[in-house]
Amino acid sequence: MTSFLLPEEPITSFDEWVDTGVGGRGVEAARRLGAEATIEEISRSGLRGRGGGGFPTGRKWAGIAGDPSARKYLVVNGAEGEPGTFKDRALLRANPYQVVEGLVIAAFAIGADEVYVGLKASFEREIEALTRAVQEFQNAGACTTCTVNIVGGPDEYLFGEEKALLEVIEGKPPLPRWFPPYEQGLFAVGPQEGWEAAPRAGGASGTPSPNPTLVNNVETLANVAHILVRGVDWFRSMGTDESPGNIVATVVGDVVAPDVGEVEIGTPLGAVIDAVGSGPLPGRSVKAVFSGVANPVLTASQLDTPVSYEGFRDAGSSMGAAGFIVYDDSACMVAAAHRLSRFLSVESCGQCPPCKLGSGAITARLERIESGEGDVDDIAAVHGWLGRVTDGSRCYLATEEQVMVNSVLVAFPEEFAEHLDQHACPRPSTSPVPKLVDLADGVATYDERYWSKQPDWTYAD
Repeated sequence: MTSFLLPEEPITSFDEWVDTGVGGRGVEAARRLGAEATIEEISRSGLRGRGGGGFPTGRKWAGIAGDPSARKYLVVNGAEGEPGTFKDRALLRANPYQVVEGLVIAAFAIGADEVYVGLKASFEREIEALTRAVQEFQNAGACTTCTVNIVGGPDEYLFGEEKALLEVIEGKPPLPRWFPPYEQGLFAVGPQEGWEAAPRAGGASGTPSPNPTLVNNVETLANVAHILVRGVDWFRSMGTDESPGNIVATVVGDVVAPDVGEVEIGTPLGAVIDAVGSGPLPGRSVKAVFSGVANPVLTASQLDTPVSYEGFRDAGSSMGAAGFIVYDDSACMVAAAHRLSRFLSVESCGQCPPCKLGSGAITARLERIESGEGDVDDIAAVHGWLGRVTDGSRCYLATEEQVMVNSVLVAFPEEFAEHLDQHACPRPSTSPVPKLVDLADGVATYDERYWSKQPDWTYAD
């Protein structure tokens, strides 16, 4: 496998980036090709969005570039908050220059007027690295056609949801709006039903515009310069036909050494756990793997699932952002479902009552079952709420609650039965919510305060 996204040693200057043979040449290639041909090259590469959805990148760029009259924006999503995921922070630490070059190329290709990069304000190390990289690009004359704004936002999970991300950039709380960014972009004016127009952006004139906005993940853009310089065939020589290239995977939980690593797409899940996380703890075996909190659980019998968009789809799940939370055979899956459900119920913003009320009720019932106080009525109540929690939802969080909890009920019914029969948890667990603060040298540092976070986003004393 060719590793190119995570160098062995961090790249800490623009000159070091140029010395790789890629730095600066990606922008040159885009300018030589022109905007339309650049988009075509990215389309031919088969690059898919690495933020979790896997949408074809070239098609997304073409959709935004298609309106020559509109004011356009590029937003780079680095507001990483998915439990079990650290890949965007790892990329920015290892080589922020490839991300900056990627955003410069994307902005050129779609004709963006400005670029905004959204990171959590707590990501101080990553903000410093990105700021330095942008300044060096500007000093080198490689970033002269657009303004790059770095925005530090809140720690809330929904800051990473693309519609809520735009709200934060506009100075509002991370509450998802109704319309997607390509319909209602940054600083959109000329209101449509269901949303409120923003003030006209500085320098904007003419007919009010919805300002179509391209939102790309940090990892997606990290691939762009490599593709333009090394070629489509080179990129497609890695990965699968449907999902070319490599992916940056995070492996945490019940493993020897939690870590972030670059793997070729299509590698079996069990092999990724071994390669990136050094495998399960001695004497233990893998029982379950969650790809973040947004997707159905995979079980021990599915460890041969290829880590690809189509591989996880065929297994009845989704690869997401390739942040894998591993539970071994000592873990309680009722406890796992409770903790992950609680995360989602706390992070629900409350704009859609079925989501906030439903996820909270599901969490409360799971807590009763885990503690040994539950009965069949609690199981019935969970199933009842799973059918209604997504009603009227304006983002994917409620669906995450639905598919994640339901998958554990289906995959591990015997564990729920044990709790009801024994009126106790047979496998008491103190495992934390895997919300990562840091990940380095085989040690995962989780947010110790998170268990005290309340549904109104405040913290208990």
